[in-house]
Amino acid sequence: MMLRRFVWMVGLAVLLGFTVVLPARALDAAAVQGLASDELATRIEAIDAIAAAGDEAALEILELLYNGEVYVTEEGQVILEFDEIVDAVTREPLDPEPDYYDSVIVNNLMRGNLETAMASLSLLSEDRDTRFASAQALESVEDSKLLPVLSQALDEESDAEIRAMLAQTKSVIELASDDPEVRLAAAIAMADSDQRRVRELLAAKLEKTSDGEFIEPEEEVRLAAEESMKSIDRRLMLIDYFGRFFSGLSLGSILLLVALGLAITYGLLGVINLAHGEMLMIGAYATYVTQTIFKNHFPEAFNFYVIAAIPVAFCVAAAVGVLLERTVIRWLYGRPLETLLATWGISLFLIQTVRQIFGAQNVEVANPSWMSGGVEFMSVVMPYNRIFIIIFSFFVLALVWLMLSRTRLGLFIRGVTQNRTMASCVGVPTGRVDLLAFGLGSGIAGLAGVALSQIGNVGPDLGQAYIIDSFMVVVLGGVGQLAGTVYAALGLGVFSKFIEPHIGAVLTKILVLVVIIAVIQKRPQGLFALKGRAVEA
Repeated sequence: MMLRRFVWMVGLAVLLGFTVVLPARALDAAAVQGLASDELATRIEAIDAIAAAGDEAALEILELLYNGEVYVTEEGQVILEFDEIVDAVTREPLDPEPDYYDSVIVNNLMRGNLETAMASLSLLSEDRDTRFASAQALESVEDSKLLPVLSQALDEESDAEIRAMLAQTKSVIELASDDPEVRLAAAIAMADSDQRRVRELLAAKLEKTSDGEFIEPEEEVRLAAEESMKSIDRRLMLIDYFGRFFSGLSLGSILLLVALGLAITYGLLGVINLAHGEMLMIGAYATYVTQTIFKNHFPEAFNFYVIAAIPVAFCVAAAVGVLLERTVIRWLYGRPLETLLATWGISLFLIQTVRQIFGAQNVEVANPSWMSGGVEFMSVVMPYNRIFIIIFSFFVLALVWLMLSRTRLGLFIRGVTQNRTMASCVGVPTGRVDLLAFGLGSGIAGLAGVALSQIGNVGPDLGQAYIIDSFMVVVLGGVGQLAGTVYAALGLGVFSKFIEPHIGAVLTKILVLVVIIAVIQKRPQGLFALKGRAVEA
C-alpha cells in the first residue's frame, strides 16, 4: 500500500506538470454534491461517478479532493477556494461568500479510491510520462470498474512498455471474472509477466478449499495457470541470475580497482604492503575534500567534482606512496617479515592521522546528479553509480595495460618483474623503477577510493575491508600478472554473488578462501604464472 502511494505521488508530481487531454463529458452535479454526504459509501460512489465523467474538470476536482482542498458549507454546498470562493460544479463565484465552510473528510479508504480514479483518468493523457506513471499506479489495483478505461487505453496506446503494463493489469482483473473464457484468456496472457505478484495470483487458482475442491473450478483454466506459472518461473530465474551477475560484476570491478595497484607493487617488489588499503582510503578522502571545495567555491559546477577528484586522488595517493617508498620501504626489500610489520604500522599511523584531521566519524560523499538513480533492464534496477564504477574500472585497466605494454616505464617494469638482476645489468634503473611503480600502484588505489566513495560513506577504516580480498585476488590471479588479476577479481565477485543467497555472506567468504587455497595447492604461482628464466629456474 505504501509502495503504491509512493508510485502514485511520483506520478502525480509528473501529472501536475503537464496538460492532460481527455474526452470531454459533462461533470455530474449530483456526483459532486455526493461529496458533501456524511455517509462514507456515498462519498466513494461520488468519486466513481466523477471519474466516469472523464474530463479535465473531473481530474482537477479529484486532485483538489485528494489534497484536502474541496469544502462544504453549512448548507451542504460543495465549493472550491481559489482567489475567491466558487461553486465546485459551475465555477461561479458565490455572492455572498459563506461565513463558514469545512474540508470534505477524506479517510484512507477514500484516498485509495482517489488514487485509482486519478490514475485511470491519466491513462489517456498525451504525455508519455503521465501515462507511464498512471499505469504504474494501477498495477496493484484489482478493480473491475477499471476494465473499460483499460480497454480504451490499450486501444489507443502505442508505447510497448506501457501497453505491457496495462495488459498485465487488465489480465489480473479479468482473472477474477465470473466468465470461464475470460479467466482462461487472462491466465494465458499472464504467461508474459515477470512479476512475482502475478505468479502468486496464478498459484492461488491451483489451491484447494477446506472441502478439497479447487478454488478454480475449470480444469482448462487451471492448466493454463500452471503453464503460465512455469513460464513466469523461467523468466524470474533469468532475472535473478542477471541481477546476481550484475552485482558480481560490480563487486568484481571494485576488487579489480583495489587489487590492480597491489598486483604491480607486489609482483615487482615482492612487498607485502598492508598499507595498500590506506591508499584507497586516502583517495576517498581526497574525493571528499574535492567535493567540499566545489560545494563551497564552485557550486554551479558541483556535478563535475568527481571528474576533478580523479586526478587529485591519484596524485595525492601516489605522492604518499612515493614518500613511503623512499623513507621506509626501500630499506626493507628482500625482508618480507619486516616489510609486513612496517607496512602494518604505517597503516595504523595513516588511519590515526586521518582520524585526527577529519574525525573518527564517517563523512558523506554525495553522488552528482548524473550518477543518481538507475536504469531498469530485465526488471533489474542497475544504479548509475555502480555502472559508473564498472566503466571506470575497465577504463583504468585499459590505461594500465597501455602503460605496461606501450611505454618505456612499462617495459622496465615488466623487465624488472621477470628478472631484476638481468634488467639491472642492461642498464635499467631498478631503484627508480621501484619508486615509480610503488607510486603508480598507490595512485591506482587512490582511484579505487574515488569509486568507493560513490557507493558508501567514507571513514578511516575504509581500506581495511578490502586489503585481504585484494591480496587474495593477486595471489589467485598470479603475482605480477594483469590478466590474472582481471580474471580473479571478476571471477571472485561473480562467484560470491551467485552462492551468497544460498549459504550467507560469512560462509561465502569461507568458501571463497577454501577455493583459493585449493587452486594455490594445484597452481602455486596462481592461475597465470609469470614466464621467464628467473621464474623457471
